[in-house]
Amino acid sequence: MAARNHGEVVLEAKKSKLKPPPMFKVILLNDDFTPMDFVVTVLQTFFSMNREQATQIMLKVHMDGAGVCGVYPNDVASTKVEQVVAFARQHQHPLQCVMEEN
Repeated sequence: MAARNHGEVVLEAKKSKLKPPPMFKVILLNDDFTPMDFVVTVLQTFFSMNREQATQIMLKVHMDGAGVCGVYPNDVASTKVEQVVAFARQHQHPLQCVMEEN
């Protein structure tokens, strides 16, 4: 924005604020067929969890029907969902992984 002050032009800088990208939860869904050990392996492999963390999330999925594996920007969350589902299918398990806005 320009303002005149006795023949001088003064420019005022406007700071634009960038909003952080929307974040998405990656969620594993329980089923009656995928072995618990496989779910732990998925959590360790794709979400960089140690065995204890992975076991806690696996038990939450088992008991509550779903468990949050992590919260990521859209592209990262989408990639993780695709990787988990592909890995499960490759090992012939029906494990479902979804994402929803945080």
